[in-house]
Amino acid sequence: MTEQVIRKVLGEHAKLSVDSAALDPAADLYELGLTSHASVNVMLALEDAFDVEFPDELLRKSTFASVGAIRSALTELGVA
Repeated sequence: MTEQVIRKVLGEHAKLSVDSAALDPAADLYELGLTSHASVNVMLALEDAFDVEFPDELLRKSTFASVGAIRSALTELGVA
C-alpha cells in the first residue's frame, strides 16, 4: 500500500521520463528526471498523503533518490 501511494505521488508530481508504476525500487529518480523543484512537490504531496512531516534531518537529496529511499524515510516516520 505504501509503495503504491509513493508511486502515485511520483506519477503526479515528479515529472519523470518513465512510468512511476514500472520503476525499480532502487532506480535513481534524479537520473530519470527528478529536479530539486519537483522533489519539493513530491515531498509536500507525500506529507499530505501520509499525514506526516519530514523533519530537517530527512530533507536531503538522498531521501528522495529512489522509491526505496522514500519508503525507508516514511518507515522512519512511523508509516507502515
